[in-house]
Amino acid sequence: MKTFIQNLPKAELHLHIEGTLEPELMFKLALKNGLKIPYKDIDELKNAYNFDSLQSFLDIYYTGANVLINEEDFFELTWAYFLTCKNQNIVHTEIMFDPQAHTKRGVAFKTVIEGITKAQEKAKKELGISSFLIMSFLRHLSQEEAFVTLEESLSFKDKIMAVGLDSSEVGNPPSKFQAVFEKAKEYGYEVVAHAGEEGDASYIWGAIELLHVSRVDHGIRCEEDEELVEYLAQHQIPLTICPFSNIKLKAVGDMEHHNILKLLHKGLMVSVNSDDPAYFGGYLVENFEALVESLHVSKEEIKKLVKNSFKASFLSEEEKSIYIQKIEKFSS
Repeated sequence: MKTFIQNLPKAELHLHIEGTLEPELMFKLALKNGLKIPYKDIDELKNAYNFDSLQSFLDIYYTGANVLINEEDFFELTWAYFLTCKNQNIVHTEIMFDPQAHTKRGVAFKTVIEGITKAQEKAKKELGISSFLIMSFLRHLSQEEAFVTLEESLSFKDKIMAVGLDSSEVGNPPSKFQAVFEKAKEYGYEVVAHAGEEGDASYIWGAIELLHVSRVDHGIRCEEDEELVEYLAQHQIPLTICPFSNIKLKAVGDMEHHNILKLLHKGLMVSVNSDDPAYFGGYLVENFEALVESLHVSKEEIKKLVKNSFKASFLSEEEKSIYIQKIEKFSS
């Protein structure tokens, strides 16, 4: 099964590029940029990855992001992720990035996006991996600050496919950002949003009804509302589920009790993703392997999950069809 998962062509739709910052690279960039990390070594940093909530994770996540200073840093970070994609046969990825986590530190928007997109171009040319960028607003900040970031993004609109919404969910409902999402859609951006991992089912309804998202990131708490489950199935609104994330952030007790298969069997368009793999213990292949070990996911179920990721992507219908046909014919 491990070989099957490894060799199957895959897409990833829920991946924060800052969340791929491995401890080794974090220390390397800190040394290069003359910065201090509040951990004496890599082992101490890894030991801090025992999160008890979303906020406890975010505290370390933003500390790590501080080592990203110049264009070369963002290139190196993104290129390292693409090399992992090549190793795991991820042929398409839609990468989220948090410009506000950097601009508030004095790092220019241009510095962030130029470093990331140069890695994207190199990955397309040398590795054959396609990718899109999703600019995420930090929901613990104000909508006014999100508007500033949205306007700043327009100079780079040709490099950005969509806008999203991440960071602390509870207390920052979709309604807080309704106006900025409306403006983003007017500008021609696709829209997605985190909802229903830390927040309850009402956050998912808000993302759908107020933000008019084309897909929901996480969404596992939809099960609290049967009407919502039926709506998601009927309208095939994708949920980009991240199993390791859900366990590490205590949204789910253990992998044996994860509801991804239940939702799949109810007809929802769920997919598997790695979210912040450097912090949560594994990339896309490892997430699939954990589902096989704990939930005994079959090859056909894996293929369905992978097909869903392509269906839910922002690829053209023609490109989706090509990949889906490859998956349907895949046998080993």
